[in-house]
Amino acid sequence: MKEQTSEATRSTSANDSVLSRPYAGYVGLDVHKDSIAVAVAYAGREAPKSLGTIPHTKKAVTKLVDCLYLEKKAFLLCYEAGPCGYTLYQNLTAMGMDCQVVVPPRNEKIKTDRRDALRLARLLRAGELIEVWVPDREQEAVRDLCRCRADFKAQQQKLRQQLNAFVLRHGHHWPTNRKRWTQKHLEWLESLDFPYGSQTEVRDEYIAAVRLSSSRMIDLDQKLNQALQNWSWAPLANSLIALRGFDQLSAVTLLSELGDISRFNSPNQLMGYLGLVPCVYSSGPHHRTGGVTQAGNRHARQVLVESAWCYRFPARQTAYMNRKAEGASAYAQAIAWKAQKRLCGRYRKLITAGKNQKVVCVAIARELTGFVWDIVCHEKTRINRIVQEV
Repeated sequence: MKEQTSEATRSTSANDSVLSRPYAGYVGLDVHKDSIAVAVAYAGREAPKSLGTIPHTKKAVTKLVDCLYLEKKAFLLCYEAGPCGYTLYQNLTAMGMDCQVVVPPRNEKIKTDRRDALRLARLLRAGELIEVWVPDREQEAVRDLCRCRADFKAQQQKLRQQLNAFVLRHGHHWPTNRKRWTQKHLEWLESLDFPYGSQTEVRDEYIAAVRLSSSRMIDLDQKLNQALQNWSWAPLANSLIALRGFDQLSAVTLLSELGDISRFNSPNQLMGYLGLVPCVYSSGPHHRTGGVTQAGNRHARQVLVESAWCYRFPARQTAYMNRKAEGASAYAQAIAWKAQKRLCGRYRKLITAGKNQKVVCVAIARELTGFVWDIVCHEKTRINRIVQEV
């Protein structure tokens, strides 16, 4: 039996919400961009019923809500997290309906929209669905901006790799010990000679695309800085920057992806949510652990693993680290130094024991998650106290 540890360490579950309030009916919505299949399971043991399919428009959703209001009963609605985002959730809650976005359950052998809606309604009534944390509009806007920057950064790296591969195929390469993508590097690329004019045009097109991607990254960084000036989570981001391996972008990305980290009761829950805990295989007398589950938010997990690589070096307080931590509180700076001493020593200990370097960095990222949780919870409590006093 394969048991993922993250399933036992969730911060929010649909079961908790269902038990907190009695509902007369549970509505499952199988949502697509053009249509929504609707099914309802009334309280009790009666089999769920299909209500058909409606267009995925605000007018049709409003009509569905009006029909539910006519029954004068309390309903709980749910639909699976997917590419359609949280617009439907926001519309339903604005209409006064209780709604949940849930983790998609495992697929069955026979899959249709009607059967999916019936299954969602049945599982929602049983309290067996996992509720997804839904960001507010401000949180989602900052998250979209961070993801947009990450997408264009990946495109920039791809363009650079394609340009390098092109010039290498024709016998040109930049010295390994010299930095790439500087002004001198670009001038060298522009000075290369090729036997055919079409190849020169290819080089020019690649260079133009690389320059355009660089200017686009600068624009996105400026827009991100502007968005952070009025962002309610900016003070927490400044505190996280005190950690080694964190800069403004990584701190903002982590907070925009995870939202209110204090909703997790312990660091272990946050580690499980991020998929940084090992899988467990247990059946009878056999018990072993595997690799990390990789469940949860991959963007946040990637930030933590990349930051963990900075703990390969000995713990130290440099002028750069002190300068970037100026906006953090004294508590955050103290925790950052404590984390640096522990994690740097932990890295050396695991490497000395013969562990794979990538495995060690994931282990460091898991422990780093605990320090992130501590800083955010403490800083949020402090900020809330200040707001109440004012």
